[in-house]
Amino acid sequence: QVQLVESGGGLVQPGGSLRLSCAASGSIFSINAMGWYRQAPGKQRELVAAFTSGGTTNYADSVKGRFSISRDNAKNTVYLQMNSLKPEDTAVYYCNAEITMVDGYEYNYWGQGTQVSVSS
Repeated sequence: QVQLVESGGGLVQPGGSLRLSCAASGSIFSINAMGWYRQAPGKQRELVAAFTSGGTTNYADSVKGRFSISRDNAKNTVYLQMNSLKPEDTAVYYCNAEITMVDGYEYNYWGQGTQVSVSS
């Protein structure tokens, strides 16, 4: 079984920063893709930033220049550094990973989400 443990969410004022972490653990053969999505009330879940299986990064237009994604492969961990936060960034942020397990099959896993609230 895989666990995706998210941390780093919280309350912050506009212009502030937060750093989210997502650590995957379990019977992992390889992590093919990993990143962050978010969902605000009444809105669809959207990609924020992610590493693709090819090692490239994708960012939502709304966060380019403010957010950066990084990873520590040895720790199966992905980070999201969020700077210059805006109220519009308020959402539940979900870690997502496409993982090949030791059984040889690919699975999509979601974390339980961490709340990010940006308010003045």
